[in-house]
Amino acid sequence: MIQGSNILGYERPLVIRISFATCIVVTVCLPLLGLITCVSISSLFHFEDATGTHCQVPNYLPSISASISLSPECHIWRFCIGLHSAPRLLVAFTYFRFYKTRFAARSSESTLSCLNLAFSISENLGLLLLTYVSSNETYFVHKEGFVLFIVSSLIYMLITCRLWRSIKKYSLSPGDAKSHHWKVRFLLLNVCFCAFAGFFYWKHNMYCESGSYTFFALFEYLVVFSNMAFHLTAVWDFKSREVVVISSFEDKDF
Repeated sequence: MIQGSNILGYERPLVIRISFATCIVVTVCLPLLGLITCVSISSLFHFEDATGTHCQVPNYLPSISASISLSPECHIWRFCIGLHSAPRLLVAFTYFRFYKTRFAARSSESTLSCLNLAFSISENLGLLLLTYVSSNETYFVHKEGFVLFIVSSLIYMLITCRLWRSIKKYSLSPGDAKSHHWKVRFLLLNVCFCAFAGFFYWKHNMYCESGSYTFFALFEYLVVFSNMAFHLTAVWDFKSREVVVISSFEDKDF
């Protein structure tokens, strides 16, 4: 919604209102669409390069790291991640203010709110690092960025579930209970998918079995999808809020 008018030579500030839920959906959909696009292009046009490993055994799905390291896939992925980073930080700080207000009189939850913000920022930094330093360029830095992203995201989701358990305990809103319920589900799914991805990655490197890397790639996708689904629950938490952008104008003299 855009508001603004001109009365007797004076322009009122231009006010743009955007549903915060819409902002969250767009923020989550950017990396989702970017990932689907990159994996699709890699599978259709760069299949051999995207699925080849040191084991030289048949694989049928490209890993995310392989998909976003090729061209033009890397440019698409970097564009989507770069574009979604600022709104994601906005969501992180909105949650922080929400928690600080909700738990103003509770020191333990207030401390967890600060940790939650720190790991949310750390998760975003890890994602930016693994995005802008591809595995083809500097593998060690890319790997450390991936580890930072995974560890930070798991701790962030765990702290978030702990905070929402307290919110649900003292809230009469069914929406709060629903949000906590799905957050816990997506956290458990994410942990399971991480474990399976790690197992098949180890199995591939240890035994070079055909298909192990394919299962690793599959569970890697599921790790990312469950992470996105977890972040998407913010739609329920802030469904009545808006992002307001105000642009002021200088007075006109006639």
